[in-house]
Amino acid sequence: MNAIYIAQAAAGQQGDPMSMLITFGLIGVIFYFLLIRPQRKQQKELKDRQDALKPGDKVVSAGGIYGTITKVEQDAVRMEIAPSVTIKIAKASIVSSTPKEAPAEADKK
Repeated sequence: MNAIYIAQAAAGQQGDPMSMLITFGLIGVIFYFLLIRPQRKQQKELKDRQDALKPGDKVVSAGGIYGTITKVEQDAVRMEIAPSVTIKIAKASIVSSTPKEAPAEADKK
């Protein structure tokens, strides 16, 4: 008998569907501004840096390989990792770069 009263009380306390939609909409807006928008901005900046690569830039790959770009191709770069040692890696795997004009942190020490 108690279960019937509890079910009736729960059914009577349902809120306005419009307020529920507004609540979910606000949660969606909060997620957009706190999570989605900053991530898209960061991805766009990384893509712009990858597209602006040029020979002489010091870079770090996603695998942690440090080197200097010797040649830029359409989707890949040739990177010198040691004297006379050149490898070809995808542009998308470059995660960090410093222009050749800027002094590297390692050179300062």
